[in-house]
Amino acid sequence: MNTHELTKQAEINRKRLLEIVYNAKAGHIGGDLSCLNVLTALYFDILNVDPAKPKDPDRDRFILSKGHCVEALYVTLEAKGYISKDVTDTLGKFGSILSGHPTIEVPGIEVSSGALGHGLSIGVGMAIAAKKDNRDYKTYVLMGDGEQGEGSIYEAAMAANQYKLDNLVAIIDRNHLQISGNTEDVMALENITERWSSFGWDVKTVNGDSVADLDEAFRNIDFNNGKPHLFISETTKGKGVSFMENVAKWHHGVPNEEQYKTAISEIECRINEL
Repeated sequence: MNTHELTKQAEINRKRLLEIVYNAKAGHIGGDLSCLNVLTALYFDILNVDPAKPKDPDRDRFILSKGHCVEALYVTLEAKGYISKDVTDTLGKFGSILSGHPTIEVPGIEVSSGALGHGLSIGVGMAIAAKKDNRDYKTYVLMGDGEQGEGSIYEAAMAANQYKLDNLVAIIDRNHLQISGNTEDVMALENITERWSSFGWDVKTVNGDSVADLDEAFRNIDFNNGKPHLFISETTKGKGVSFMENVAKWHHGVPNEEQYKTAISEIECRINEL
């Protein structure tokens, strides 16, 4: 997809996200919205994946470490063709295969995740396996910024440097808000760039509110530099819904009928403009 098509796809996915969260009456919608552009850029232009061959040994791997934002992944997998609309519509219903965190019962999901701090360690293992098996697949791990308080992340960061995992790409959804408030008030993270650079990572900051900027950044990764890669994706919590943006209470919240209609109207206006 070109950048215009990617931007429109992100808005279509955003609308669908609002629909399933509203109908399920549950979801971490603020973080869903802030990471949706990353998922759109990856699945529709970067990842070497094929819904018809979900277990292809040469497929790229994606791990949603911030598993509580699984609703964004569900709508992305639906749009990509891994799961049908009928399946996605079962979110929040008895007997559904869709849980509040990723599970491997869902086609296209590599790892059952959501216990924060574990995703990068698993990604390191996958990247090491690719090196040992002489395979070219890449591993991508999406983390939350509130998740950065988990110590296991930094053990994984050291291991990735030790094994020169230039086939590993981590992304931090840097929306600055976690469930209990601003990250710098809860557990200060800055300076993230200096911290990860000191671990030997190739660190870049990107405007995560722009699908075009994300896509360009991912396309320009040097997979032969001997360093694992980290993108600090600067985003807006609740991106794309005016009354949700930068409001901590939408970390986990469901819009009422009036709010839902307002949000859908905003998104539809942008889709029509595109």
